[in-house]
Amino acid sequence: MSRLIDELRKLPGIGTRSAQRLAFHVLRSSAEDAEALASAIRELKAHLRLCSVCNNITDVDPCIYCTNAVRDQRLVCVVEEPTNIATIEKTRSYAGVYHVLHGTLSPIGGVGPDQLRISNLMTRLPEVNEVILATSPTTEGEATARYLAEEIHRANPAVKITRIATGIPAGSDIEYADEVTMSRALEGRREI
Repeated sequence: MSRLIDELRKLPGIGTRSAQRLAFHVLRSSAEDAEALASAIRELKAHLRLCSVCNNITDVDPCIYCTNAVRDQRLVCVVEEPTNIATIEKTRSYAGVYHVLHGTLSPIGGVGPDQLRISNLMTRLPEVNEVILATSPTTEGEATARYLAEEIHRANPAVKITRIATGIPAGSDIEYADEVTMSRALEGRREI
């Protein structure tokens, strides 16, 4: 039991108490449910890998986005995590390809440029017209976007570098917006 708790604690967002609850849940589960969980984990590790082009999680290499002939291969959207792709895809308004960093710069957390998947982005630049930096509007996301913009410009000054707009979320009230959010909303305004 303690070995399972120790392994579950290694998962992001799972502390000791959560790990204990999960371990006891597995213990109370049927043998079939426990085996199904173990089998799903084994299959995940056996069949999924990172795309050699964009670093997305995939079962085929290159992934479906990188090999899709309809997508604009000269337009690359840089995201922090593979889960960000699903959020962008839900909009049905983006027809380019992606590049997944698997994190953001965080000097406090010990994450520098070498810990992010940046090198294969740089090798793609000769074939790219525009790079959209779609990192989160956090301190780490902003630092990562700034660093990438400088590196991309240094490697290929002809590449257009853009940043996603941030501001007031749809359905929210301006009254509750902080000054940074409101400032970004004003900066990202567009003509109607």
